[in-house]
Amino acid sequence: MSGAGRVDAVCVVHAERDSGTKRVPRTAIDKRPVDGSVRIGPAGLDGDHICDTEFHGGTFKAVYAYQQDEAQRWESELGRPLPAGWFGENLRVSGIAASDAVIGERWRLGDGDLAAELEVTGPRTPCGTFGVWAGEPRWVKRFADRADTGAYLRVMRGGLVTAGDAIHRVHVPAHGVTVRDLFTGQNQESLVALLEQQPDLSPTVADKARRRITGRKVQVEY
Repeated sequence: MSGAGRVDAVCVVHAERDSGTKRVPRTAIDKRPVDGSVRIGPAGLDGDHICDTEFHGGTFKAVYAYQQDEAQRWESELGRPLPAGWFGENLRVSGIAASDAVIGERWRLGDGDLAAELEVTGPRTPCGTFGVWAGEPRWVKRFADRADTGAYLRVMRGGLVTAGDAIHRVHVPAHGVTVRDLFTGQNQESLVALLEQQPDLSPTVADKARRRITGRKVQVEY
């Protein structure tokens, strides 16, 4: 199976900042594009790091991707440019769905022996730090209401990624549950299939799916 996406930019931490929140005083949300090839390993991109290790990073949130079309919709609404990295993303992508990617979908970045392979694991839940960073009224609620969440990915095979690399969709699970479906609670029957067909889900994603199915309130992850 092939998909014709593209890595528009590869972003890592530019500088730590004050988070503006009490729980975790520092944040690494300020990510900006870098030139050349960047190695991706199990923990994410070389040169990147996180400050909030309770709710960010780890195997299932090693890489965060945001789609250019969704960024442009926000640019139009906010009336200002939102360059690659503004959403705290590692990869700004185009031509391939991020928020509407199927959970468990796999992407191969580039070609050849050093191509990395990533697996879509779930949505990003907006947090207070993101709200402070954005500096927009009611930003966390607005971002959540639109549900253009972007996608977290885990690293199935490490390699190198460079801006301009093609993104190939090499596997899409049959359950069909997208990142957006899980975030919004749509398509409950398919959420059952997700739990049955994909036993290696992130624990937080599996819990969220179960809560969606039973109608219980979904806990905020961060």
